Amino acid sequence: MEQLVHLWHNTGLYQMTPGQGFMILIGMLLLYLAINKNFEPLLLVPIGFGGVLANIPGAGLAEHGGILHLFYAVGIESGAFPLIIFMGVGAMTDFGPLLAKPRTLFLGAAAQFGIFATLMGAILLSTFGIMDFSLADAAAIGIIGGADGPTSIYVASKLAPDLLGAIAVASYSYMALVPLIQPPIMRALTTEAERKIKMTQQREVSHREKIIFPLLLLLLVAFLLPDAAPLLGMFCFGNLMKECAVVDRLSNTTQNSLINTVTIFLGLAVGSKLSADKFLDLTTLGILVLGMIAFSIGTASGIIMAKIMNKVSSDKINPLIGSAGVSAVPMAARVSNKLGLESDPHNFLLMHAMGPNVAGVIGSAVAAGIMINYVGGG
Repeated sequence: MEQLVHLWHNTGLYQMTPGQGFMILIGMLLLYLAINKNFEPLLLVPIGFGGVLANIPGAGLAEHGGILHLFYAVGIESGAFPLIIFMGVGAMTDFGPLLAKPRTLFLGAAAQFGIFATLMGAILLSTFGIMDFSLADAAAIGIIGGADGPTSIYVASKLAPDLLGAIAVASYSYMALVPLIQPPIMRALTTEAERKIKMTQQREVSHREKIIFPLLLLLLVAFLLPDAAPLLGMFCFGNLMKECAVVDRLSNTTQNSLINTVTIFLGLAVGSKLSADKFLDLTTLGILVLGMIAFSIGTASGIIMAKIMNKVSSDKINPLIGSAGVSAVPMAARVSNKLGLESDPHNFLLMHAMGPNVAGVIGSAVAAGIMINYVGGG
């Protein structure tokens, strides 16, 4: 009998806490959204499954020495995964839409307003004693507004290592849930007539322009803001490999096997921070709320900037592409295109939306450099 009691006490059923049960259900919900609803499965499948693994009682997979903790320490705490992901994103990025319509850079810049608005919000919460965030903590939380998971992780590793797990979960959750979060904001801020605006055909961008641009971008930004060089450097290097057309093997590896491998481990590592003891506390929930506000403000700011630009230009911009100014590539651009097609089945906005979408990646990397330089002390 004692052996049976001992065996029962060592089972996961006996050791499970209500919090672990709740977080396993959250993990299952993420898997449902990925598999059944097709909400960014490349992110949500590993994150959701990692969340389930992290909450298995007694397994210790997310604790020190566990495999999920190893993934987290090697790839996220070191800052390696975000930089590799940025290189892969660069290799898959086409600067053509941005170069064809350079003014869409303003949409990507406007969407970064969510970062700085949330920075101020986090400072105010601390000022009134509601939360206890330092200036560095607030800066790291604000970066979530750019909807750029790698950038959020990189900045948090530099400015707020103790909040890294919560920030990683928040940023990747909102990236994956772009198709749920953005459409209500986009519909609320645009009229049916605005959503039907058809944009002019983009000019053809030369091969030479596409090779020169990442080099100029890197040199310009890195010399003015060296703290942004790691992120933008990897991004521009990946893009140069793609555009120069002389290292196809390297480019193909970066675009496919390398970024896919890192995405698997990064997703599991982020999911490890969904363990009940780390996730269900006031600080983490506060970061999730602030992250949602940041992302919503960033989405709205891009749309509002597009509407302002339409007031001063005869070459109209469909305001829906302003929401793609957040740097969730290419998710936000797809959402812009989907809503445009809902209003007019012949209005294809995807390539137009890729301009501000790519500008958002650049903008979030620059914002990250500013935060690290001025808040982290350079």
